[in-house]
Amino acid sequence: MNPPNKPRIVRCPGCGGPSEYGPGNAFRPFCSERCKNHDFGAWATESYRVGKAGDPSPDDADGDLPPHH
Repeated sequence: MNPPNKPRIVRCPGCGGPSEYGPGNAFRPFCSERCKNHDFGAWATESYRVGKAGDPSPDDADGDLPPHH
C-alpha cells in the first residue's frame, strides 16, 4: 500500500504509460487529456461495443459451438 503522500501510479489505458491515479490528475485513469479524448472518440464512433446477450463471442466464431439443451 502506498503512503498517503505518494501518488498511486497505474498504467494508462490509452497509451500504456504511467499515470497518476489521484486527485492531482484530472484525466485519471488516463495520463493526459489526449489519451482520455482518444478513448472517448473510440466509444463515440462505436469502435468499442458491448455485445448483446445472443451474440457469439470471438472465441465462438469458428462454428464449433456445443448444442444447446
